[in-house]
Amino acid sequence: MQPPQNPAFDQAEFRKSSYSQSEAACVEVAGLDPGVAVRDTQNRGLGTLSFNAAEWQAFLDTAKDA
Repeated sequence: MQPPQNPAFDQAEFRKSSYSQSEAACVEVAGLDPGVAVRDTQNRGLGTLSFNAAEWQAFLDTAKDA
């Protein structure tokens, strides 16, 4: 059973981080208005997570401090 998809995800332009190079274990991110969508590169059909701008910024701030 496939998870429901938001139609905005079908229109989104997902991109991989340049840091992932050719590694398979990475995620793809797409800008949404407002916020971002994130999905697994190898398992795109399993669904997409979305975060509003504040949630995404909190994640980025935490990741930078780690």
